Amino acid sequence: MSKYRCVVCNYIFDEEKEGIKFEELSADWKCPICNVSKDLFVPLKEKGEEIEKEETTVSDVLVDQMVEWGVKYVFGMPGTSVLGIIESIRKNDKIKYIQVRHEESAAIMASAHGKLTGHIAACLTIAGPGATNLATGLYDASLDHSPVLALTGMIKRQITGPGSFQEIDQYSFFKPVSVFDKTLMTVEQTVPLITLAIKHALIEGGVSHLGIPLDLQSRAYDDAEIMPFEGSFPNKSISQPEIMIKKAANLINKAERPVIVIGFGSKGQGDNIIELAEKISAPIVSTFRGKGVIDEHHELYVGSHGGIGSTAATKVVQDSDLLIVIGCSFSNQARIPQKKRIVQIDINPMMIAKRFPVDVGLFGNSTVIVPQLKDLIKENRKEGYLNEIRRLKREWMDLLEKEADSTMTPIRPQYIVRILNEKVADNAVITLDVGDNGWFFGRNFWMKSTQEMIFSGYLGTMAFSLPAAITAQLIYPERQVICTAGDGGFAMIMGDFMTAVKYELPIKVFIFNNSELGMIRME
Repeated sequence: MSKYRCVVCNYIFDEEKEGIKFEELSADWKCPICNVSKDLFVPLKEKGEEIEKEETTVSDVLVDQMVEWGVKYVFGMPGTSVLGIIESIRKNDKIKYIQVRHEESAAIMASAHGKLTGHIAACLTIAGPGATNLATGLYDASLDHSPVLALTGMIKRQITGPGSFQEIDQYSFFKPVSVFDKTLMTVEQTVPLITLAIKHALIEGGVSHLGIPLDLQSRAYDDAEIMPFEGSFPNKSISQPEIMIKKAANLINKAERPVIVIGFGSKGQGDNIIELAEKISAPIVSTFRGKGVIDEHHELYVGSHGGIGSTAATKVVQDSDLLIVIGCSFSNQARIPQKKRIVQIDINPMMIAKRFPVDVGLFGNSTVIVPQLKDLIKENRKEGYLNEIRRLKREWMDLLEKEADSTMTPIRPQYIVRILNEKVADNAVITLDVGDNGWFFGRNFWMKSTQEMIFSGYLGTMAFSLPAAITAQLIYPERQVICTAGDGGFAMIMGDFMTAVKYELPIKVFIFNNSELGMIRME
């Protein structure tokens, strides 16, 4: 019997207590706390026989605690200062070590895991150069609020200080990128520090770093007590006082030209968002990272807003009298105008009114607040507004069709994306790289709600898509995984194509080869 964690609110479904296996729940089953679908649950440790060990070490305890809290994958490169931890992973059949060709890939893979699942994975490297090579992937996770556990080996404690081989100040190096940054110095710190690291990463949405000196990794630790996940985390099903919900509803009820703007933070709320939009005849606009939250073929979806956006999205936002913003971080790339009335919903209070004041800021979980709002909003069908939305979307689709001219040479990227639109599986996971290939995909590809897309958002790092695709195929072995990249980004980290081959991962890689850094030329 197993336990499963809701990545939205932290509710634990215990098969033993519930008397039913999670896989046997109906397809329309919802979390009893926050009302999200079963797709947003991840398995925690399965109950079963404990692995017999001749002697329990600090590394064994560290790995056992990670397994207990649902860590399934460790991505990394082996080396002298982490061999104790790697040996403990080898002995534990509940966790898998994925060897990469470059530590940057390991960090990107862990970041991609968090973006796809909402749960934590680890990256593991040696002291010194291995640790510094994690930086780009960890900054991607930090800026996109993806939970990642970074474990780094360190030189032996007794030779720390005088400038030993591969010794750097790892604590100071990781401090700017971490929500938690500690060094394990005693045997007794093992459980408290690894649990705090995972807890900080999951609750704050970011990187936790733990440095582990080599001499501690093999020290005996037979009397450690593993801390259970259940009872260790707060429930995140947060809402606002009724007066605030009513204030937002009153603004929405008075609006004649409302527009709903959805970001990555509205993931899993597609059905509720569509119901809300249909009730008030509002067009739906997504940020780039918000693509795929709803089926983009729905008549009320008019495209992305911002640099890759549609003319239809830009027009409805410009002419709106109210923006209902759900899970959007107000990046400058989204180009949300500030001289608009705004109702904003976000689980991160620092995102509320991030760049300018809003009329109503609702700090809480969209899975709770959107249904509450929906119940208080009056049905208001506006035929004239709906006809305008249809016309704008039709004009945009006609423009995209014209851009994807198959007779032009060389082959236009818009045409390639149109073909992908037709051929990609309905449940595909799509990873994008940074560059022209990403812009064309974001602009010209129309996502289904059963598809998923991730990329490097705020950091915008090249070389993201290949490691992310490897992670996606590990997580979802039965789903089609599509990786798109430019020749520039792919070349940066293409050594990890060998990782995909080694683990027999059937990812599909499409390289948009224009023999140049096309975005830089354009700029």
